[in-house]
Amino acid sequence: MANVLGKGEKIFQVIIHICLVLLAACAIIPVWVLVSGSITGEQELILKGYSFFPKSLSADAYKYLFYKASEILRAYGITVLITVVGTSASLLITPLLAYPLSRKDFRARNVFAFLVFFTMLFNGGIVPSYIMWTQIFHMKNTISALILPGLLMNGFHVILMKNYFAQNIPVELIEAAKMDGAGEFRIFYKMVLPLSLPIMATVGLFVGIGYWNDWTNGLYYITNPSLYSLQNLLNRILQDVQFLSSSTLTQAAGTVNTQMPSVSIRMAISVVGILPIMVLYPFFQKYFVKGIAIGAVKG
Repeated sequence: MANVLGKGEKIFQVIIHICLVLLAACAIIPVWVLVSGSITGEQELILKGYSFFPKSLSADAYKYLFYKASEILRAYGITVLITVVGTSASLLITPLLAYPLSRKDFRARNVFAFLVFFTMLFNGGIVPSYIMWTQIFHMKNTISALILPGLLMNGFHVILMKNYFAQNIPVELIEAAKMDGAGEFRIFYKMVLPLSLPIMATVGLFVGIGYWNDWTNGLYYITNPSLYSLQNLLNRILQDVQFLSSSTLTQAAGTVNTQMPSVSIRMAISVVGILPIMVLYPFFQKYFVKGIAIGAVKG
């Protein structure tokens, strides 16, 4: 009987590994096609489409982006700035709200929990938000417009942290600290936060990716090109390339139209946008998996 169970477990392990390999392939293959397309010759892409192993290699798309190197580097700097500042501010504010909601002795926690949950279901819409941020807070064409609207704090992140605190911070530990004379802020910063690194890293990764990939705030609130984030600049470059490749002036030039990397540059732009996230993600992966698994448990 033990041998039968052992054999069944081995078969189950094989099936699980096959499923994981297939899921990993579903994630890796699009990235491979993306990189492959960015270094494929324009004519091959037009005539044969995308392939895993391009026959004609070309760096025309990256050469075109190289001409915009100064603008891209400035946009990178702005994106890094808003990602670091926004993520840091979010990791400071979110636990300050989530921790009281996890405490059963906080009388108003049901009221605040309802307000947090309400924001996950309803919002005022784009037009009222635009009026509020531009006419009341006067944030148009400022760095703050890339940090505050919509990204600084999210109800889902608050719920994740609240559940993590409720499940993993023992009430006895808090009571013992109070008996030793520690105040609420001392307990929070000296005890709760050091025990919450997995959920902090998880939420930090969510927020950081949100800031890095955000282009809507720049679209709504930024008209000054010197304040474009990376995503907004890459989107503008893509629009410029599409305009040049389809304009009557370019079509009349003939040779210029053939050399314009209108297809491969889309892939190159995507590679430039996702590369830093792909490099940083492995360092946060272990915290991400642990934090999302524990924080998702209903508290």
